[in-house]
Amino acid sequence: MKLKQATAADIPLIQDLARRSWENAYADILSKEQMEFMLSGMYSETEILNHFQNPHYHYYLIQDEDNDSYEGFIGYEHHYEEKTTKLHRIYLVPESKGKGFGKEALRFLNEKVYENENDRIILNVNKYNSARNFYESQGYRVYDEGVFDIGNGFVMDDFLMEFLIHR
Repeated sequence: MKLKQATAADIPLIQDLARRSWENAYADILSKEQMEFMLSGMYSETEILNHFQNPHYHYYLIQDEDNDSYEGFIGYEHHYEEKTTKLHRIYLVPESKGKGFGKEALRFLNEKVYENENDRIILNVNKYNSARNFYESQGYRVYDEGVFDIGNGFVMDDFLMEFLIHR
């Protein structure tokens, strides 16, 4: 596995990987209407370009070197809060789950967070998403929960999780 820093030229690939992942991960959790609303907003070219303009926001593509294919991506933002990095996005296409790509991506993130002198990683995970179990297996813990109005009559019903970096 290799992590390759994404650029604006990779936006169509990020959008495709997001859609393939979401259609699997959220099929039984979100309505088709909510999924389309969120994908079209969160993964629009404009939205991703805005992330690339932020010097603290980084996207990396997760590449399977054996198959020369892209299996997912990770998007995170250093200094989101004081001494805190927010993991905004980590998604893998369904056929790549269980192969260690997620664990390796989180290890990579831990290194980047440490290098940037942050001590904590936070993320939101849908309360009904089995990814919560994966995060807990990697040392994350739920510290709160929230329901967030995202517009158009839709909400995100999430657990807030954290991982503490020990120095």
